[in-house]
Amino acid sequence: MTIRMDKLIKAVSEALDIVEGELLGASTHHGKRVAALSAAMGIRFQMDESHLRALTICALMHDNALTEYILAEKEGDYHDPSMKLHCEYGQKNIDAFNLNADGYILYHHERADGKGPYNKKAGEIPLGAEIIAIADTVDVIHHLQKITPADLPRVRKSIAKNTGTLFTGDTAEAMLDVLDEEMLFLLKDESIVAASERFVRPWTVNIENDLIIKLAEFVTRIIDYKSKFTKRHCAGIAEKAWYMGGVYRYSGSLRAQFYLAAALHDIGKLATPTAILEKPGPLNREEFDVIKEHVHLTYDLLKNIDGLEKISVWASNHHEKLDGSGYYFGKKADELDFNSRLLACLDIYQALTEERPYHAGKDHKAAMEILSGMGRQGLLDTNIIGDLDEALAGI
Repeated sequence: MTIRMDKLIKAVSEALDIVEGELLGASTHHGKRVAALSAAMGIRFQMDESHLRALTICALMHDNALTEYILAEKEGDYHDPSMKLHCEYGQKNIDAFNLNADGYILYHHERADGKGPYNKKAGEIPLGAEIIAIADTVDVIHHLQKITPADLPRVRKSIAKNTGTLFTGDTAEAMLDVLDEEMLFLLKDESIVAASERFVRPWTVNIENDLIIKLAEFVTRIIDYKSKFTKRHCAGIAEKAWYMGGVYRYSGSLRAQFYLAAALHDIGKLATPTAILEKPGPLNREEFDVIKEHVHLTYDLLKNIDGLEKISVWASNHHEKLDGSGYYFGKKADELDFNSRLLACLDIYQALTEERPYHAGKDHKAAMEILSGMGRQGLLDTNIIGDLDEALAGI
């Protein structure tokens, strides 16, 4: 089976926009607007299909390292006023996809006058990085989703004023060419989602391709680094999902699907405020209602992606219980297939064995005692619990 990788990357980009809004106050759909502008400029520069794909995907994901570098700063590991770490992490993440995008993210904060993080000047910066840089900067400065055609002269004057300092002459000229009234309409919040379908090149990948594993690892880093208490959660569940797929002798395709579901199951949690994720005491009712919303967002982000039909269901069922007391959908046993039940057990096991603000990590035996108790209460599948007890005891 195949997956529309471009649609999955757009879903990840949408989740990143939510994080950027919370942490940096960025506007909605910023990544999609940067991608639309970058693609239009790439076409103007007559880029071939390979480079256009690389450009638009890098533009969508230009801030993919946001959670990683912010957590590094919060923990005192690194202070990054020049945003070098942000650029380095972002380029390393995107390099895993072999996109022919050398330096596109690494240098997307460089400036034509050499005053960027790496002091690269015009002529020393890859064209893709120059394009993303001007699209990113113009959207951040001018909030393109809000401006009207009457504002265009002011924006154009600003671009011209900053040519040679912020922007290279070639990319400024390209931006002035593509940023017309039609483009302004496409960049509005109400039209950018549909517009992005025009600009982002379709990219279909077989579920068993190594790129799926790389994408899963990439997404788990983005999700897990939202909080210091979850920075191994999705990765740990994905590893155990892959392991259990081997225990149950899944086919290569089914094993890859289940692994990807585990990696993506908490993508909606990127919208959960960090203050709630890291609260040291019990959540009140309102806070718990906010937490529950992450499951619904996971489903919304994944449900319309070709090839993720089963994966979106498994991922969004991970807090359901057999007696119907779980969330978000309140499903009961007859509505929960085996992989939904298995992922629910793995999620609880992983959470119990991790350090959290409200408990220390438990060992295997203590975690299994809690899972077994939940099985006796009719909340979890007792057969799966028995399998996990045997399979995970030694790893």
